[in-house]
Amino acid sequence: MGAAVPPSTRPVTRTRDAARTREEILAVATSEFARLGYAGARVDEIAARTRTTKRMIYYYFGSKEQLFTTVLERSYGVIRAAEQEIEVEHLDPVSAIRRLAEVTFDHHEAHPDFIRLVSIENIHEAEHIADSTRLGSLNSPAIAMIGRILDAGRDQGVFTAEVDAIDLHLMISSFCFFRVSNRHTFHSLFGRDLTAPDRREHYRALLGDMVIAYLTATESQESPESQEKS
Repeated sequence: MGAAVPPSTRPVTRTRDAARTREEILAVATSEFARLGYAGARVDEIAARTRTTKRMIYYYFGSKEQLFTTVLERSYGVIRAAEQEIEVEHLDPVSAIRRLAEVTFDHHEAHPDFIRLVSIENIHEAEHIADSTRLGSLNSPAIAMIGRILDAGRDQGVFTAEVDAIDLHLMISSFCFFRVSNRHTFHSLFGRDLTAPDRREHYRALLGDMVIAYLTATESQESPESQEKS
C-alpha cells in the first residue's frame, strides 16, 4: 500500500484546486460574455465548458451578475497590472508617456475580449462597474502614475498642455480602443484594415507622436483659434 497523504497537506491541495477551478470559470466566462454579451451568455454553457456545475459557479460567484462583475474586474486588472510594471522612474517624461501609450496599444490589440466586454458594459450603462468595490481602487494607481509623469514634464518645462491625467488617459485609450472595436466597420467603409500587421508599427508610432505633439506644443504651433482666445 502507498503511503497516506499527510493530513496537513489536504487543505492546501483543496485551496489550490479551488483557485484553479475559479480561474478556469473566469476564463471561460470572459470568452462567453465577450462573444454573446451579458444577456446572451448562459451560466449552463459556462458550466459545461468548465466541466463543473451551475451550482458550483453560484457557490464561487453568487449570481450571474456577480460573475460578470468579477470578469470585468479581472479584465481591468490585467491592463492595470501591465501599466504598473512600466518602469517610468528612469525615463524622461516624454519617453514615459510614449511608453505608457505603447503598453496600452499592445494590450488592447492583444485582448479583444476586453474591448468587447467594455462595449457591452457601456450598453448596460456601467451598472456592474457601479456595483464593484474593486474597480475604483484598480484604476486609481494608473491615473496617479500619469499625473506624476505630467507633473514632472511641466516641472522640467517639457509639457505645455493644460491637461489632467484623466483626460490624457482618455486620449490614449480612445485611439487604442477605436482601432480594435471599430476595425470591421472602418475597413468596410474606408477599405483600410486598422489591425493589418504591416501597418501596426505605423499606428503604434502615430499614437505616441500625436500625444507627445499635443503635450509639448508651443504657442506658435497652436491653431489660430487657440491663439485668439489667449
